[in-house]
Amino acid sequence: MALEGIFFGSLIFNSLNFMIFFPIVVILYFILPYRYRCFLLLLASIYFYMSFIPVYILILGFTIIIDYFAGILIDSSEGKKRRIFLIASILANVGVLAIFKYYNFFVQNLSSLLPSLGVETNIPFLSILLPIGLSFHTFQAMSYTIEVYRGNQKAERRFDIYALYVLFFPQLVAGPIERPQNLLPQFKLKHEFDYGRALDGLKLMLWGLFKKVVIADRLAILVNVVYSDPSSYTGVPLILATFFFAIQIYCDFSGYTDIAIGAARVMGIRLMDNFRRPYYSKSIGEFWKRWHISLSSWFRDYMYISLGGNRVSVPKWYFNIFIVFLVSGLWHGAAWTFIIWGALHGFYMIFGIISAPLRSKLKERVGLSKHKWLDNTLKITLTFILVSFAWIFFRANNFSDAYYIVTHLFSNLTGSLGGADLGLSYIELAIAVVSIAFMEIVHLIQEHKGMRSFLSARPVWLRWLIYIIVILFILLFGVFETKQFIYFQF
Repeated sequence: MALEGIFFGSLIFNSLNFMIFFPIVVILYFILPYRYRCFLLLLASIYFYMSFIPVYILILGFTIIIDYFAGILIDSSEGKKRRIFLIASILANVGVLAIFKYYNFFVQNLSSLLPSLGVETNIPFLSILLPIGLSFHTFQAMSYTIEVYRGNQKAERRFDIYALYVLFFPQLVAGPIERPQNLLPQFKLKHEFDYGRALDGLKLMLWGLFKKVVIADRLAILVNVVYSDPSSYTGVPLILATFFFAIQIYCDFSGYTDIAIGAARVMGIRLMDNFRRPYYSKSIGEFWKRWHISLSSWFRDYMYISLGGNRVSVPKWYFNIFIVFLVSGLWHGAAWTFIIWGALHGFYMIFGIISAPLRSKLKERVGLSKHKWLDNTLKITLTFILVSFAWIFFRANNFSDAYYIVTHLFSNLTGSLGGADLGLSYIELAIAVVSIAFMEIVHLIQEHKGMRSFLSARPVWLRWLIYIIVILFILLFGVFETKQFIYFQF
């Protein structure tokens, strides 16, 4: 985690600083006259971003200015000029991303490859930190100019409104990656304070905080211990750490999203859903309709469909699927492990399509189709195993570590956990398991009925008892070391 240790004084969601910052912004937002509210949110968002690495606001400012004028030029031009302005905007955004995120990766690989071809090289590396959330706001900015080019969005003439579209602090550094059609009009509305809406938003923020500090950050202790030195472990500890990371990354990322959506909702602004209980998916395809929805839909709308989607020959269709997942892997990180992670999901998708007729016949032959609950349970379990296996490459520090973990997952399975240093005591493990079980009960309710419907049908005393239990779990069992959210590094 390259950004570890730079968050002193930052407004990370699980920090005391944010718990002071957010109420102040909300109070000012509702007491100020309507015409000043957008400016307040813009100033608050700039301050929010500068609380991490102040100088990087200049990079954001550069791309905002480029895309603001590009949008206007695209909107007011005709013919080839529109395409030229769009390409210029995309090149500016991708160029910034390439320099800060991918330059050293490509230099490192060139430095390894060229000498083997007899070519001497001495390309310098850049000693720079990756701007926080760069991939997120780059993709959000690109969606704006693309939608203007496609005629689905009019160019925004008010610079402060457009800047706020990119900088809006709840979703600035880790999404959801919003489309201009959803977010831009909301900044122009006069939102009155609504107690019920604000309470819903605060409850969602509380739930996100629970997932982050009680589950994700506790599981992170064990995961970090094992994955920082995987060669010291075999079998059960590696399986446990891999399983825990699957839960950790979900709770960490969806926890951030819940807080972001909840914070925006308090102010009357609705952000898109980004997670819909992805580990209840019955296939990899369904998983990507439930996991990081704003990113998967971005790749679908702007890359997959542009390549031809499934309206092409079968080999080209498979190629389109695979290349999209490869790029998705590279989007997540400048390392071969991320590329392999993306390639694995691409392979899963293609194999699932090819094997569908055979699997259908096999189910009929063994009679599995007559037992829907068993069929669904097996599908969910297999999908979770495949996703968790791919997470190994996502989490491993390098390919060597990932290879070791994959080849030693099932070694020495008869050995116990006794004596193994996993970073957590048995009591702490029990707390983690109970917390996960509580979350899964909530997920089951959400999957079949919806949490709001479930709670609204219960007495007031029971609803508040549930809220108090969540608060007590956070206070008693939360890990309050202000750990960064995993997706901040992307």
